[in-house]
Amino acid sequence: MIFTTPLLSKAAPGWQHDLPGPNESPSTEPYPPALSNPPNHVDDVYLELARATLRMRGVGVLCAISVFAMTAFFTAFLIMIESSSPAPTSLLIIIIELSVIGFGIWLGAYMWRMDVAAPRDEPIRFNRANHKVYVYRFRHNGLRPFSRSAWNVRVEVYDWDDLRAEACSVYGPMGTGGLIETVTMAVVKPGTNQVIDRFHFAHGIRQGEMYWAMAQLFMQQGLQALPTFPRPPRDWNNEDVRFNLARRLAPKVQWPADIDLESRTAP
Repeated sequence: MIFTTPLLSKAAPGWQHDLPGPNESPSTEPYPPALSNPPNHVDDVYLELARATLRMRGVGVLCAISVFAMTAFFTAFLIMIESSSPAPTSLLIIIIELSVIGFGIWLGAYMWRMDVAAPRDEPIRFNRANHKVYVYRFRHNGLRPFSRSAWNVRVEVYDWDDLRAEACSVYGPMGTGGLIETVTMAVVKPGTNQVIDRFHFAHGIRQGEMYWAMAQLFMQQGLQALPTFPRPPRDWNNEDVRFNLARRLAPKVQWPADIDLESRTAP
């Protein structure tokens, strides 16, 4: 069953509908040929699904280089104009010029870091033995594009029973407008519908529904409930990235040793 009125105290931006809860029957059946990636790993203890906040890698690097080049050209042009002008420039004009240059530097740095600082994968592990979910999360801060501490990876651990899936769609800032569909995961306070955290789960509502259904089937029934995938898992850390600068510079997935052991084994 798909709920058509928000179940949570504060629905996600662009909310369309809620998906069935973690211990309810899935709303759809996973169809492997329609899924972009097979599970990274699955056995009797845990299921690991690939996850990424960025759908495309490499575009941001090209945009950042273009922004830096235009900012440098604009700066050189201003220096040439100022040096050849006999009249002094007003303070207001100087402030506007510096603001434009500063914005260009910030925008270029943000685009670059968003493309190269995010890990090659942001997997999520569902451990059936301890009913826990482990999320490899990339966090960033657009206001601090040059900060190291504000751009990092953290592993969050949640109880399976506290997860809720929401289908969302918003119009993105594209030339003629573009619909962006996602499935977002909400973490609620135990026993309530009060949201205490949210994170991206999947691109595309249809794909997100099937990935969520896979997690439900695995956690409820086990390995035998999952479909067979025709393709082998993708090795995100060791794939050929020679022709994609962003993926080449992106850090590999490296779970903390204690969390890695805990998430892959039974208590």
